[in-house]
Amino acid sequence: MTSKNNPVHDAFFAEVLNSREEVTIFLVNGVKLQGYLSWFDKESLMLTRDGITQLVYVHAISTVMPTVPLDLPSVLPENIGNK
Repeated sequence: MTSKNNPVHDAFFAEVLNSREEVTIFLVNGVKLQGYLSWFDKESLMLTRDGITQLVYVHAISTVMPTVPLDLPSVLPENIGNK
């Protein structure tokens, strides 16, 4: 479900997934998507809203905004700032 290549990516999406809160995703072409993250890996994620699930490729995402603040420092690997 997660990749070993990007611990920030993994920690952020894992927290969004576990929070079960709605997110707003902006794609690089300006399209705005809203829904609940239901799955992710290093290449794609699944966003669900009103019973409809969309597959979104990570390379197409510009910004991900959770609707509520997340407690990210508690889920980030200890060595994240040392790179």
